[in-house]
Amino acid sequence: MALPWYRVHTVVLNDPGRLIAVHLMHTALVAGWAGSMALYELAVFDPSDPVLNPMWRQGMYVMPFMARLGVTDSWGGWSITGESVSNPGIWSFEGVALTHIVLSGLCFLAAIWHWVYWDLELFRDPRTGTFGPGIWVSDAYGVTGRVQAVAPAWGAEGFNPFNPGGIASHHIAAGILGLLAGVFHLTIRPPQRLYRALRMGNIETVLSSSIAAVFFAAFITSGTMWYGAATTPIELFGPTRYQWDSGYFQQEIERRVETSLSEGLSLSQAWSRIPDKLAFYDYIGNNPAKGGLFRAGPMNKGDGIAEAWLGHPVFQDKEGRELTVRRMPAFFETFPVILVDKDGIVRADIPFRRAESKYSIEQVG
Repeated sequence: MALPWYRVHTVVLNDPGRLIAVHLMHTALVAGWAGSMALYELAVFDPSDPVLNPMWRQGMYVMPFMARLGVTDSWGGWSITGESVSNPGIWSFEGVALTHIVLSGLCFLAAIWHWVYWDLELFRDPRTGTFGPGIWVSDAYGVTGRVQAVAPAWGAEGFNPFNPGGIASHHIAAGILGLLAGVFHLTIRPPQRLYRALRMGNIETVLSSSIAAVFFAAFITSGTMWYGAATTPIELFGPTRYQWDSGYFQQEIERRVETSLSEGLSLSQAWSRIPDKLAFYDYIGNNPAKGGLFRAGPMNKGDGIAEAWLGHPVFQDKEGRELTVRRMPAFFETFPVILVDKDGIVRADIPFRRAESKYSIEQVG
């Protein structure tokens, strides 16, 4: 009787040589895609303005992950930090992309070899590691990011998702645990009762447990992508939905302005001290929800490439109250421009339906 399509993994269940072969082929496909995608993104990436036209606004997908691991320079002589480089070496965007493509070809050949010479008595898996230049570390507001070495954090502070040291310690701990678990499963056979209870002889059970592990990783990644974490630096991945909804950058901007005013600076001087990068994060075009749920493509396709920050406008009504524009909630795809005073009271607006307007700027002055 022929096997149904979803039972094809059965053919490698008790075949270690071909089990290695299919995993090598999978690695070849992933590495080949990563290298090819990186070269494509390099071909369309514009590095001229890392502040107002960063990679996350250009719709880059692979490059933020590369930069997070310390790859920031290009053979073209540019860096994502805006600096010029003369000799980036192999640890560059092009170098890493090409090594992935070479790795893909080698894994492809290795997969063919293991598929043909599957009946071997001994399998060796030597593993080596190389220390890179560090990872991307930044401040809480994504202004001073750069690649730097990170020491593992083994205390309770390592569980802080915004602590880069936790990334190193967790990977070391997971690697050691994985090695110990591998040795355990090589030396210990499960008892018959556990074997039957967990249905270990069913290949679908093995696959489903693997899918559950992938789901767990995806679940954690979804949380860090939504709320932000050290693994998703703002400068590489852009503001998060949670940061926009909570007015995260707006509160920091207001705090800095108030601090400058308390030091005796004028309002224009206080706002001139706000970094362009910080002000740009609070731009509504960078709201992750802007454009709707099914928006496709880079943000630059939606509202163009930002050229410069013209400054902070100050609105006042005829009574002299200073008004600010209320933030657009991410829940809405369209929202009127509403001007509120310091107490949150609506004083003016730019309505959608002007015939029914009560607080238009022309009416309230």
